[in-house]
Amino acid sequence: QLQENQDEIENMMNAIFKGVFVHRYRDAIAEIRAICIEEIGIWMKMYSDAFLNDSYLKYVGWTMHDKQGEVRLKCLTALQGLYYNKELNSKLELFTSRFKDRIVSMTLDKEYDVAVQAIKLLTLVLQSSEEVLTAEDCENVYHLVYSAHRPVAVAAGEFLYKKLFSRRDTEDDGILKRRGRQSPNANLVKTLVFFFLESELHEHAAYLVDSMWDCATDLLKDWECMNSLLLEEPLNGEEPLTDRQESALIEIMLCTIRQAAECHPPVGRGTGKRVGSK
Repeated sequence: QLQENQDEIENMMNAIFKGVFVHRYRDAIAEIRAICIEEIGIWMKMYSDAFLNDSYLKYVGWTMHDKQGEVRLKCLTALQGLYYNKELNSKLELFTSRFKDRIVSMTLDKEYDVAVQAIKLLTLVLQSSEEVLTAEDCENVYHLVYSAHRPVAVAAGEFLYKKLFSRRDTEDDGILKRRGRQSPNANLVKTLVFFFLESELHEHAAYLVDSMWDCATDLLKDWECMNSLLLEEPLNGEEPLTDRQESALIEIMLCTIRQAAECHPPVGRGTGKRVGSK
């Protein structure tokens, strides 16, 4: 009897889905399209056994191309709710491979709010599986740390930090208590210098620092470590910094001190609503 009741309810749900949702997710009114996507996101979270599969997910994937920003935004927030739950990751693999390129392209959306949520979604995808995003996908997000729009840059800074800086080789207490050149931050500071030099935007260190300030404050304020990398002799087997790398580290260090003292974003970085032309 329980099985019969469950079957009956699922048949009703299916009828409602086909009779209402399938027609209304393409409604002429953007607000109705947005409501449809928001609701299907809730259904997939609440009843993933029935709704979290590709025959339902495809509607969210298709709607990511909607011409209205508010609808695209609902797609991304619905997906964030799913990717946030690691237990659902296996059910999202096919969707990720099929629509990943679209999500990456949305990081350049003309609506800033959509671009921010696309980056946040990719950060969750990154945490669910390291292998899904290619080096090219990641680089498309990395360069946004230099964006003039601060929320986009901060979201990209968090993505960059999770990808390149959040791994610790060891959690041994002895290692974590070391300071200066021997601290765990030493390699992370070097990684920051290498990234800055590779990005070839050498006049924009203040933008990079500001982008990562919220998620990597402890690293960016480890001036003792930065000083020792500049002043002390390299450890055994350690590559010394080149003159160019030392200059970049000094530039980054100055920007972190200025950021700590002044507590505001660099000139030219704001929080306006729309992106101008390229």
